[in-house]
Amino acid sequence: MLKRITLISILVLVTSCGGYNSIDTFYNAHKNDDQVTAVRAPRFMLALISNISPEMKALVGNTKDLRYMQFPSTTPARTEFLNKQMNGITGNSFIEVYRKNDASKRNVISIRERKNTVKEILIYNNDAVKGSFLYFNGNFDPVKVREMAQNDEFQKLGNGLINQFNLRTPATNQQKKTDDNQGKR
Repeated sequence: MLKRITLISILVLVTSCGGYNSIDTFYNAHKNDDQVTAVRAPRFMLALISNISPEMKALVGNTKDLRYMQFPSTTPARTEFLNKQMNGITGNSFIEVYRKNDASKRNVISIRERKNTVKEILIYNNDAVKGSFLYFNGNFDPVKVREMAQNDEFQKLGNGLINQFNLRTPATNQQKKTDDNQGKR
């Protein structure tokens, strides 16, 4: 009886600690949070995104799932919480190809491989004001992925995705309206 209770306790503990160990879980847990921008591009929308650049066309053409999320990270506690969640996701079976830590700020590019193909790419940024991730699932050439990481193409894709879908935070929309109004004078 004691062994059974111990086994059940261990199972509950392991299950509760593994809360954010996948992009699906993280995305679904945070997509309805306040001031979050979340995009899960259907396949027909991938054609629009591929027009950002020739490099993006080569990458996006092999994409089965593309997600982008931008979220507020305005307190040290929130930043630490988000960084730990992403570390939990990438720490399992991703390989970090790039990481830059600056205090609590993070810039991480991680991939998941199978044989000679990159299957998943996860780009996580958090500047202690806002955080974001860009996620690809598909079949990608590892040489092309490395080139794109070295040339900052993933950051450009994130910015292009925001522009393509006209995704802006409320503050950005207000600033754009102010800039537009000043330009008319």
